[in-house]
Amino acid sequence: MTATTVRKRAATGALLGLALGDALGFPTEFNDVPSILAKCGPWREMELPKPAIVTDDTQMTLALGRGLRTAMDRGLLAPKRMERPVREEFVDWYQSPENNRAPGRTCLVACNLLKSEGRLWQDASQIHSKGCGANMRVAPVGLVPGLSDEQRSGAAQLQSALTHGHPTALAASDLTAHAVRLLAQGAEPTGLVGLLRSYAVENRTRYHDRWLGDLWTRSQDPTAEHFIARGWDECLEILERLQAAVRSVSPETDPCLATGEGWIAEEALATGLLCFLLFVDEPVTALRRAACTAGDSDSIAALAGAFAGAYHGAEVWPTEWADRIEYQSELATLGALWD
Repeated sequence: MTATTVRKRAATGALLGLALGDALGFPTEFNDVPSILAKCGPWREMELPKPAIVTDDTQMTLALGRGLRTAMDRGLLAPKRMERPVREEFVDWYQSPENNRAPGRTCLVACNLLKSEGRLWQDASQIHSKGCGANMRVAPVGLVPGLSDEQRSGAAQLQSALTHGHPTALAASDLTAHAVRLLAQGAEPTGLVGLLRSYAVENRTRYHDRWLGDLWTRSQDPTAEHFIARGWDECLEILERLQAAVRSVSPETDPCLATGEGWIAEEALATGLLCFLLFVDEPVTALRRAACTAGDSDSIAALAGAFAGAYHGAEVWPTEWADRIEYQSELATLGALWD
């Protein structure tokens, strides 16, 4: 880890950015752009709501973060060591009275099944779901220091698979964690999409059987490689659309028109990244643009915030916003641990 990474506090920046985007997009989710503008006024002036309440996106990010912290306190990050505490955190979230923020159906169904002690997690995984619920929460995997490439990729896919077992959910989670990692390490945003495409091509037929076990056998695919390649191919397709959008999209139009509404994993990744890349040097504007979209606004803005915060660090967010975001102290504690 370089001195600049420590100085900019990338982990704190990413976690705060994710929560701020989530809170900004919470009131606008399920609305089209004209309705949002009628309710909030000009999108470039959108203010953080009072109180700044977040959704399940931030709650599950924190659950994953706590699970990873527990796993790594016990030794090197490995599949079994990670699965148990993360599973327990997800079930605790599912049973919490605070879980009343319009959570996604896949997470609810899977976490209900994960409650059963004797059940293999692979039997709880929703193999046909590629909703964005897995990659909206994966940022901690990109922020934890000291992981090998294999650990980071395996952990990103395993945390997805506990709820969303579709190969595209796995690949999009892996790519999201990789993007967060690259930005935290100071990768140039202009080259980011190219780096992600190379990563997708390299990993296209790599099935992490150590982390995923026989998950693939729940699908209709003839082999594990065929299963995972389906996911990477869908991600490669959306990265191509993203590359074109970065060059041609007007910041004044809804980004969802270019890269999708973000209800599904690969679109949430691409549209969140598009908002960040349109306003690399104006992270607050990136959050506002992401929150003023016709799609899954809170998840798109949460991802845009994670990317911007990982790249710029904690100081980039307005103090007045950061001080009053819900779960502020827990976000700061986890951030400080990983910075």
